[in-house]
Amino acid sequence: MISVPKPVTVRVPAKVNLYLGVGSADFTGYHDLATVFQSVSIFDEVTIKEAPELKITVSGLNSTQIPLDSSNLVWRAAQLFAQACGVDPNISIHIEKKIPIAAGMAGGSADAAATLVACEAFWKSEIPRDQLDAMAAALGADVPFMLHGGCALGTGRGDVLAPIMTRGHYYWVFATFNQGLSTPSVFAMSDALRRDEVVQTPEVPAEVLQALSQGDARALGRHLHNDLQSAAIALQPRLQDVLDYGRESGALGAIVSGSGPTCAFLVADESTSIDLVVALMSSGLVDNALRAHGPVHGPRVIQAID
Repeated sequence: MISVPKPVTVRVPAKVNLYLGVGSADFTGYHDLATVFQSVSIFDEVTIKEAPELKITVSGLNSTQIPLDSSNLVWRAAQLFAQACGVDPNISIHIEKKIPIAAGMAGGSADAAATLVACEAFWKSEIPRDQLDAMAAALGADVPFMLHGGCALGTGRGDVLAPIMTRGHYYWVFATFNQGLSTPSVFAMSDALRRDEVVQTPEVPAEVLQALSQGDARALGRHLHNDLQSAAIALQPRLQDVLDYGRESGALGAIVSGSGPTCAFLVADESTSIDLVVALMSSGLVDNALRAHGPVHGPRVIQAID
């Protein structure tokens, strides 16, 4: 009797960029980056089951905006993994969304990383970690970090990772918007805004790494930085009002996360995070506000029925 693989569910977190330095574009159009990633406790769940053919379904936050075909990174991740294992990708993949989409929090990359982990458990492939890392890099620049989680320094296109020593927990509030931003559009706007500038090779300042190693949230808040922030604000001007409001309401630091438009606020403790969520939601400036903490671990199997 042929054994049928049992369903597997993987939970995967979102990310925030604590620092994002953007260099000049190379001949391929990609930019050199120097960034610090931190995974935070807003999670998607990806479940795979045996099926006649590859199929994606989605539920949850803004699920109708997510493609269900080969343009979805999840689809490509499943095909890539199946090819590596020499099997047909005859699975259904269900994504339960809680990570905002087109928000600078790497929701699509997170789901792709979760798919790789789920496929490994589903097919019991025991593929070496370095091969998983190579698959992640082939899928997109953020996918390697989303496969690992925690806190890491990213260079190159953001896909060359080095773990960062960090202490303590960091409390975050994320202001989100129903209207997302296209990452290519934000990079293009950034290039346009800096057209006459000499763009230096990006480096993460020592102060950022020192604050993380000491668990000093106040120092980290002072050094949050994103080279794409001005471009995101140019495309969605109200983001500046949101950042200012969060600072005035007690945040230790405020930053646009990644390519935006999500605004991330570092706060001192859980109580302050609750107060800031209430303030943001009553301000009329945002569509939603979420609390989270970090760093948290990367994608993990939470259900694998034997």
